[in-house]
Amino acid sequence: MSSPQAHNIPFAEAVRVWARVAALSFGGPAGQIAVMHRILVEEKRWIGEERFLHALNYCMLLPGPEAQQLATYIGWLLHRTKGGIVAGALFVLPGFLAIMVLSWLYALYGNLGAIEAMFVGLKAAVLAIVFHAVGRIGGKALRNSAMVLIAAAAFVAIFFFAVPFPIIIIAAAAIGFAGGKSGLKAFEQGGGHGSVGGKPVADRETALGEHIPDHARPSLGWSVRISAIFLFLWLAPVALLLMAMPDSVYADIAAFFSKMAVVTFGGAYAVLAYVAQEAVENYGWLRPGEMLDGLGMAETTPGPLIMVTQFVGFMGAARNAGGLDPLLAGTLAAVLTTWVTFVPCFLWIFLGAPFAERMRGNVALSSAMTAITAAVVGVVLNLAVWFALHTIFADVSEFEAGPLRMDVPILSTLNIAALLLTLATLIAVFWFGARTLTVIAGAAAAGLLLWFAQALASGL
Repeated sequence: MSSPQAHNIPFAEAVRVWARVAALSFGGPAGQIAVMHRILVEEKRWIGEERFLHALNYCMLLPGPEAQQLATYIGWLLHRTKGGIVAGALFVLPGFLAIMVLSWLYALYGNLGAIEAMFVGLKAAVLAIVFHAVGRIGGKALRNSAMVLIAAAAFVAIFFFAVPFPIIIIAAAAIGFAGGKSGLKAFEQGGGHGSVGGKPVADRETALGEHIPDHARPSLGWSVRISAIFLFLWLAPVALLLMAMPDSVYADIAAFFSKMAVVTFGGAYAVLAYVAQEAVENYGWLRPGEMLDGLGMAETTPGPLIMVTQFVGFMGAARNAGGLDPLLAGTLAAVLTTWVTFVPCFLWIFLGAPFAERMRGNVALSSAMTAITAAVVGVVLNLAVWFALHTIFADVSEFEAGPLRMDVPILSTLNIAALLLTLATLIAVFWFGARTLTVIAGAAAAGLLLWFAQALASGL
């Protein structure tokens, strides 16, 4: 029996609520999920605690940003396909617009002394935030020696041997799946985002109630039709670019970020580690410090942190514009990047959500997710160390010996100002528990003050 109350939620009101959620979606996935819980579960009582957590657990098994996918899932539960599309699109829209404006400003004015100084502070803040993410994820995921070993192996593989991120995730999933099938206690589900906070609300006290809405029941015909539509919307532009412009930056962007949409399990920072490895080292779209600048933009704007990929695409095309104006080329690439990053998210939800109930209690899948989360700790630690090297030192060299391949800092290029700002932000985050936006604003202001002080000193 379906819940008749679910149809009493006006669609126009739902749009307004999803717009509000999108406008408040700062602070990474944990903060975004907490905002959704507060508004949808506690305030509106549209969905209950148990159903909310089940939807979150399903989204955590998928590649891509789980907060945006959670919004899509709940929007679909409330108002069918149009509800999922509106909820998921609105979650991305504010960040897309903000990153687009910031990308233009960065391309036009990023070489000015004051702007460069501000981004020196921003890099230090982002570095502290990433290290804090390592601790936060590790505290939840590394609950036994097996998980610690997986995390350590992932770090060694990616930092010292440049093993591609997808291979690490696939290996961790296989180990976890096998461990779960074997009944090993070490692989029992843990980690994730933990408690979403707030007051629990029983499903029976909400608009959706305890029962599954009629449209949410598994339907192979509907799943095939909707999947075919979104698969076409996702891959048709990619195929056209690969055929018409195979050697262009647009074809590279379409192919790379489409691959990213399939393999990027484990949260935003794991995605960024993969993007940084490929966009900086393989494609040369960005310099290492610029990846940090883009992450700073994403940290200070609403929407998923993965929106930094939009900045990556923008800068990659702006620097390889061919006969186009660089800003136009960058804008087109930013739209393309966002499209191939997020259209697959709708595909995963609409394809699998009607069957998600069958995943409850699947020990092997839960164990695979546990192992992936542990591996992500090592991958994010690699990201933090890589960022640190390129923030505190102006230059690094690459050391190679057989399969061993790693970045080594050139000590003579130590940036004292960057080191001091990084230490200050680490103390603010770890010792004083400062909020993300406070740390970012303070570090950017400190960078400007240092630049102003140096300018005054040089003028005396």
